[in-house]
Amino acid sequence: MDRNTLIGMLLISIIIGVWMLYTAIEQRPPAEHPQHTAQQSKSNATVPADSARPAQPTAGISPAQPAVPEQRIRVVTENYRATISSLGMTISRWELQHYKAWYGEPVQLVYPGARELGMTFTTRSGEKLSPRQQHFELLNAPASGTIELRGDSSYTLRGRLRIGGATIERTITFHGKTYLLETRITVEDADSLLPLTRRWYDVGWNSGLKYQEANSVEESNHSTAFASLNGSLDELDVSDYNKPASVHQSGTVEYIGTKTKYFMVAILNGRPDRQGEYFLEGVMYGAPNNGRIKVYSATYRVPYRGGRQTDSFAVYLGPLDYDIVKQYGLQATVNFGWRWIVRPIGEYFMLPIFKAIHTLIPNYGIAIIVFSVLMKLLLLPLSRGQMQAALKMKALQPEIAKLRKKYAEDPMALQRAQMQLFTEYGVNPMGGCLPLLLQLPILYALYAVLATNIAMRQAVFIPGWIDDLSVPDHVIHLPVSIFGIEALSGMALIMGATLFIQQKMTITDPNQKALVYVMPIMLTLMFSYLPSGLNLYYLVFNVLGILQQVWMTKFSKRTLTLADLKRMPKKEGWLQKRLRIAQELAESQGRTLPMNLPTTPKAPPKRPKKRR
Repeated sequence: MDRNTLIGMLLISIIIGVWMLYTAIEQRPPAEHPQHTAQQSKSNATVPADSARPAQPTAGISPAQPAVPEQRIRVVTENYRATISSLGMTISRWELQHYKAWYGEPVQLVYPGARELGMTFTTRSGEKLSPRQQHFELLNAPASGTIELRGDSSYTLRGRLRIGGATIERTITFHGKTYLLETRITVEDADSLLPLTRRWYDVGWNSGLKYQEANSVEESNHSTAFASLNGSLDELDVSDYNKPASVHQSGTVEYIGTKTKYFMVAILNGRPDRQGEYFLEGVMYGAPNNGRIKVYSATYRVPYRGGRQTDSFAVYLGPLDYDIVKQYGLQATVNFGWRWIVRPIGEYFMLPIFKAIHTLIPNYGIAIIVFSVLMKLLLLPLSRGQMQAALKMKALQPEIAKLRKKYAEDPMALQRAQMQLFTEYGVNPMGGCLPLLLQLPILYALYAVLATNIAMRQAVFIPGWIDDLSVPDHVIHLPVSIFGIEALSGMALIMGATLFIQQKMTITDPNQKALVYVMPIMLTLMFSYLPSGLNLYYLVFNVLGILQQVWMTKFSKRTLTLADLKRMPKKEGWLQKRLRIAQELAESQGRTLPMNLPTTPKAPPKRPKKRR
């Protein structure tokens, strides 16, 4: 493998590794926010006890104690157990039946003490009424206090609030086998209650989603607030500690919401043809053990037009599963990478292939191995072109060594001689880098598919070692932190060993021996914070690359020689063409380039004959 190819591989590896490392490890957070001590980072992770909830990003008035005790209704379906509060007719608990938090208890998405999906409005006197100050009368609550639903059954809970001469009626419809619920809000005779100019009320999710993963830093990296406006998804991702950020837009709002790495709440507008406004707000706090917590609110503002007005919304509160959210038009919230280049590869190519493999192979670890083999076969033309370019450069190594010896004292002459050699034999010095660059979007799409796929979450591959393919399999804890890395992954260590073998087989130039050790060590450190499922893919991919390299170098019937290179058709590459044009321009101006390309040799000027 030539030096340029190695440098290209090193730079590409650094770009990928630094980006992946940046998403997992960033600056050390400041002191913890006192209301977020229940959340921790990877070291000791999240405290399972519901002992604290984050402050809402937006300030509000202090809640007043209702005159009537709060009434709670339990809702039990095939997918969740929920608690509905009469305060604002809101959600106070939402527990998923089929998912576990990192500490083994069912996923509970609502912070303790929070009242979500409530109404907030400002009265004519300037008082801002929060859901806690709105005690709804539940009109059809079951006497047992529990609603149980299965299959296609549904139940509509109705409530009513009389305040300031206005009547507000709310309904919430639950379904037995979906994560979706519908809510309808009817406001009547609110002209005397609301201000003369700012006649609106807000509906939203105010306290974010409760974290469920052991690594709060990793979960924060995937946590955002979002809104679909005029068919385009806008996201708010806070990045500074204790500095609130906000986004306010108006237009055709299809839906708003917030998400963590694997779970999401989305409020879908029942009248997307009607103009509206949305507000996204967020703040990031420090957590114990260098962790972090991001808290978002997403609010939809509904204008009140007078008289009796009814507005409806659908609410999705559940896993960030592509197949499920696509049913409700929310597939844009699943992160597959850059929208125009990487996302189509991950969404329409890699994910369907991976799901098809898993339908035949139930173990996700084995499915990843089969997926790796299939991707290697699909990328074989690119990797083969890369290896052929490396073999061509290997055939030229004796000639390059002669040139280095000949022009040891003249680097500029060495560069010119090397370019002349490359042109003579039709070898593109950058030929090994182009296939690597073409693979970058594919590798990034692969990272998005495997790193954020909820199917990988808590999927067991090797019991006792890899019990969760979505997190790193740390086997060695370092006594000191190295570039923010405190532990080494077992899969990353094996992957680094295969990379070392691959480099050892490839690099023959003594001047490049350092790369044999630098790249495996560097990538092992970087990949130690990647999910074990992703490292498993890279490991299998490296092993297949070694086998391909052994086949092409050891078992090939012919060894590429200089004579073979001369017989091959010569095709001028884009870079060579640009350099040739620049050289010709420089020569026309009486100058020379530091790395001038070889030109057609000119006949030496004739000397005048000497007169006798």
